[in-house]
Amino acid sequence: MEITLNNGLKMPIMGLGVWRMEGKSIRDLLINAIKIGYRHFDCAADYQNEVEVGEALAEAFQSGLVKREDLFITTKLWNSDHGHVTEACKNSLEKLKLDYLDLYLVHFPVATKHTGVGTTGSALDDEGVLEIDTTISLETTWHAMEDLVSKGLVRSIGISNYDIFLTRDCLAYSKVKPAVNQIETHPYFQRDSLVKFCQKHGICVTAHTPLGGAAANTEWFGSVSCLDDPAIKALAEKYKKTVAQVVLRWGIQRNTVVIPKSSKLERLEENFKVFDFELTKEDMESIKNVDRKYRTNQPAKFWGVDLYA
Repeated sequence: MEITLNNGLKMPIMGLGVWRMEGKSIRDLLINAIKIGYRHFDCAADYQNEVEVGEALAEAFQSGLVKREDLFITTKLWNSDHGHVTEACKNSLEKLKLDYLDLYLVHFPVATKHTGVGTTGSALDDEGVLEIDTTISLETTWHAMEDLVSKGLVRSIGISNYDIFLTRDCLAYSKVKPAVNQIETHPYFQRDSLVKFCQKHGICVTAHTPLGGAAANTEWFGSVSCLDDPAIKALAEKYKKTVAQVVLRWGIQRNTVVIPKSSKLERLEENFKVFDFELTKEDMESIKNVDRKYRTNQPAKFWGVDLYA
């Protein structure tokens, strides 16, 4: 199942995010994911595992498991490389062992102090606050992203973690419209206004935290998971599916791309089995009613400043 982007290219509606995947396990996870049927992989320079992902992809291509054109590969520009977009993209391509990217995203709408191309730490000042670079505008960054398309390095470009106002601004100054806005959205943080705004203007929404972060975000941010919600649990029983499968199906029926992350083979298989059932309008509405407007991913914990304030 695919979504057609505003440039006519197609993007699989189900993908696998590789955030927090450890280097030694990536090879088996990616090879198994491809065998299960995954064709969309979501990476980022900041995940610090592009080299391992690239080795796994190269093995998949060389063994004849898949061809390059069968896969949709996304990676992202880190905050400290806003002034070095082409170099950062080429650095990611080299690590991933690819000639082109299917999608390249601005990871966060903030430029920070440059610490070297491909170096993805976050420079903090003496008070532990993020060193934001006020000399680089998001418009400048975007025009550099557009150059990547004309150079043939990427097929599509997009944004990530942009709100309605930043997305509107990007639409206003762009020559190449953003194809995607990757955001946190799940039953406890539905963001209907942002999702509808993007879709109305031809921007595909990808849910980077489609299950609410589950255990990973509870561990890092102390967040509550929508997977424990009684209303969604009841629907899982009704459909004889897992709670995660119901949540992913809900995301798909909103016409959002979902990229759940998992390091367990059984979860990879389970998450992919969401195309053999459909939630009714009433059940979609019941999930709509559990919205808590509750963000679970809070980078302020590491940056000393809340970009969402």
